[in-house]
Amino acid sequence: MTDKKKEFLNLGSPFGGQGAEWIEIIHDLQDKICSALESCDGKAKFIEDNWEREEGGGGKTRVITGGNVFEKGGVNSSVVFGKITDAMLAALKIPPSGNGGSWWACGLSLVIHPINPFVPTVHCNYRMFELYNEHEEVIDRWFGGGTDLTPYYLIEEDAVHFHQTYKNVCNRFHKNFYADFKKTCDNYFVNTHRNNERRGIGGIFYDHQRELPEDAIFSPQQGETDAAFWMNFGKACGEAFIDSYILIVEKRKNAAYNKEHKNWQEIRRGRYVEFNLIHDRGTIFGLKTNGRTESILMSLPPTVRFEYNYQPKPGSEEDKLVQVCLQPRDWV
Repeated sequence: MTDKKKEFLNLGSPFGGQGAEWIEIIHDLQDKICSALESCDGKAKFIEDNWEREEGGGGKTRVITGGNVFEKGGVNSSVVFGKITDAMLAALKIPPSGNGGSWWACGLSLVIHPINPFVPTVHCNYRMFELYNEHEEVIDRWFGGGTDLTPYYLIEEDAVHFHQTYKNVCNRFHKNFYADFKKTCDNYFVNTHRNNERRGIGGIFYDHQRELPEDAIFSPQQGETDAAFWMNFGKACGEAFIDSYILIVEKRKNAAYNKEHKNWQEIRRGRYVEFNLIHDRGTIFGLKTNGRTESILMSLPPTVRFEYNYQPKPGSEEDKLVQVCLQPRDWV
């Protein structure tokens, strides 16, 4: 590893941005979440795969498989950078600058696929992005992320608990965050090619956040920047993953299930695959910027079923889930 890469991975952006503190937050979240998931599973342990990206940066991919509870899951961190390309700007939906320059990004991304169909799949992602001009000066910086839940069977008390946890976190920072970010989440994780069917029951999702919002409840200390606000918010949301998800897993991981339940789980996993490969901006960005394919596609479930024109029986528990996915609900 070159000295520049060592400096970058340990301290932050090689271009002089504000990434060092965010990298520390991301790596700490990765450790805490992996530890909580291992404890919940009771058998499987994460294996870590450290990798480097030829164009700049690298990451730590951690994968758990074959557990008592988790069939497959990954908790990844990455710190990557490179030269601005038209393909990258197109993936981010940013107009070409025409002036060259560089970019830097650091984030945490996780997806957990459980064995038991009564335990939901969960996705979580928090990231920071910086753009630099040809003189390596910061010209833009933004934050994004969110956590969303994809159950296979709708258990309303679990949905309420999940959403209430994130509403509580959002309320510590701004009175409008939960309502705004829930709506964004409901409108993002949508298989538009499936009659606008949602991937799951949502959660929160935000992107391209730059400025300190008006009437913010949690404000940076004097001398800090707006970036500190969004770093603190991302950290709080990442830590809330443990409270929001692990409690649900502990309640449902020993629930009895049969072959029909598993069949339905795999059909719904197919919808998960469709969204990730067709619509997800993170997947598209990673592939467009020559990201590490194994880490990007880590989010896909181990077994999936595609049955032609499968329709659940009207009024069944399976149909109840589909109806909620077609029309988002206010849970709290």
